[in-house]
Amino acid sequence: MPSRFLFLALPLLAACSSSPDITSMLSPYRVDVRQGNYVDQEMVAKLRPGMTREQVRFALGTPLVADMFHTNRWDYVYRLQPGKGEVQLRRLVVFFVDDKLARVGGDVVAETAETAAAATAPNQSARVIEVPGSANKD
Repeated sequence: MPSRFLFLALPLLAACSSSPDITSMLSPYRVDVRQGNYVDQEMVAKLRPGMTREQVRFALGTPLVADMFHTNRWDYVYRLQPGKGEVQLRRLVVFFVDDKLARVGGDVVAETAETAAAATAPNQSARVIEVPGSANKD
């Protein structure tokens, strides 16, 4: 009886050796981890020079970093660690002069004709831009 069992089990064991690597198919689920302030281009497009701190806070939200030694600078940092893939990091820096918005820097900028042309250029890195004035003056 044991020899019959061995005779029947041998083909089944041989079939298992040619199966694909099962450990790669059974990888655990990894959740996306989001940290910081999510700021997109639509939010940055709402910014205008001369806006007060409260108006900027309403448009972008409370900054992640408000340094007490650099009171005229707010940093908005966003980090996304997807379950599979590379880490994405976004930074936006808002500068104030006399408690009024002066300029914005970082890798999230408002979409204008100049920035659309610059976005197609390779090796886009952090930059400081001037916030555009309102086009419609009543």
